[in-house]
Formats: sequence, C-alpha cells, structure tokens
Amino acid sequence: MDQIKHNYIEVNGLNLHVAEIGSVSSPAVIFLHGFPEIWYTWRHQMIAVANAGFRAIVPDYRGYGLSDIPEEPKKTSFFDFVKDTASILEYLNISKVFVIGKDFGSKVGYTFALFNPQKVAAIVSLGVAFRPPGSRAHQPLPEGYYINRWKEPGRAEADFGQFDAKTVVKNIYIIFSRSEIPIANENQEIMDLVDPSTPLPSWFTEDDLAVYGDLYQKSGFQTPLQVPYRILNSKVEVSKQAPKDLKVEAPTLLIMGEKDFVFGLPGTAEYIRSGEVKKYLPNLETVNIAE
Repeated sequence: MDQIKHNYIEVNGLNLHVAEIGSVSSPAVIFLHGFPEIWYTWRHQMIAVANAGFRAIVPDYRGYGLSDIPEEPKKTSFFDFVKDTASILEYLNISKVFVIGKDFGSKVGYTFALFNPQKVAAIVSLGVAFRPPGSRAHQPLPEGYYINRWKEPGRAEADFGQFDAKTVVKNIYIIFSRSEIPIANENQEIMDLVDPSTPLPSWFTEDDLAVYGDLYQKSGFQTPLQVPYRILNSKVEVSKQAPKDLKVEAPTLLIMGEKDFVFGLPGTAEYIRSGEVKKYLPNLETVNIAE
C-alpha cells in the first residue's frame, strides 16, 4: 500500500483524488469504483496490475472519498463522472487505456468507451452488462427494492441518519454480499434488513471498514445518493455526439457472479445468456463464477 501515490487533479472546477502505481511509460489501466466504494476498493488489484507491468490509475469520483464535494450535489449528473474520467486521462496525457469497472463504475466505463472508442484498449466489467443509455436495466421490482427507496429524496437520508457513516457502510456491504435481492417490507427501511449482530463478510475486515467509514464521514452520502440513484428519476437525453448504433466495440470481458443478487434481477440472466447483450457488445466474452 505504501507504493501507491496519491495526487489531486483539478478537473472541471473540482480537485479530484487520484491514486496511482506503476511506471508512467507502462500501458495504463483505469479502475472505476461503484457504491459504497472508494479508490481503496481497488488497492489489491492496483498492486497486482503494477507488478504485471501496467500503470494503475484509480480516481475517487466527485463527492466520493478524498475528492471535492460538488457545491450542489443534487445537480450532479452521471455524465459529470464520464467527463471527469475523460479529463483525468487527458491531464495525465494517456491516449489509450484499459478500463475496469465494478457496479455503476462499469456504466461509467462503458459510456466513456461509447464516446471515446479510440481511447479504449479493452474493458473488464464486474457484475454489470452494458445497456444503451435510457434503456431499462431490468424488469420492475417492488416498491421496497433498495434502489426504489434510495431514489426517493430524503428517505435514505432519514434511514442512514440513524447511524454513523461506518455503520451505514457496514450494513450496505452485508446486504450487498447476499444473494437475495434487497427488498424491504412496507414497514421497514433498508437499514432494517441487517441485524446489528451480523458479522462483516469474510473478505472485509474491521480495518477496511474503518477506512471506508472515515472517508464516507468526510464525503457524506449526498453525491453517492444522487449518482447512481437519484439520477434514475431524470429522463436520459442521449447526446448528439453519441454513435448512432450505441455499440461498444472494444473487446470486453464481463464477469458475473451467479450468486450475486444482480444476476438474479428479473431479465438480467436472460439478457446475457441469450446473447442479446452482444447487440451492444459485439466483442464480448462472458465468465460466470458459480461461487
């Protein structure tokens, strides 16, 4: 961990934190995190990639981790994250990059590739298949589905506000590590889905939780609730600069956990297994992990 360097890059009026390791002359790999994640999520992969001869670059999005919080988090858009990614790579003078994304970080990576195909060598996505902007990610789920709850302004704030940031992150990781789709009953909130005595997942230590807790205490949850959740309340306008066929041509590896609740979302497994996803990712290889 001591080999990882930490810098701040002024991007679109904000100072964004970027962690790096590896030679500046080596092929570049950018890692894009999801929620409730931060640069630290990729620490092991960063070192492995650097040891394999690559340069690892890991930003904290605006409003996440060590990066600046936007003046008006409620006005943050998904495309701000895509533009910030492009600006970071431009600042670092990187003309070609391998993109690795997890959770909604995969969506940031896919969208970056859609608008900048000449800059993407290949893509690896953990858990999220590409769907064109504006399309439905899966069939509808009940009102108690966690995304439906977190989309509602004020509801997650009231739920999270019962706890410190460390406990909120702990509860979310416990929920997200299960194979069951997180759905609360009418008289429950999402935090109620976790019994306080439930231990952390085996791969997530108390020391890890302390890092996450400190950084979410700093950043708060306003921007993370806005992107990726509250933006779902807005109509997606596809830019005139987007390719007409909305295909990502870069070689893509999609890694899906068969016990990940995302794989169990209605219509998701069929979308991938039927090959429909290849309409948009023609150079796709899929790996399913049983455990």
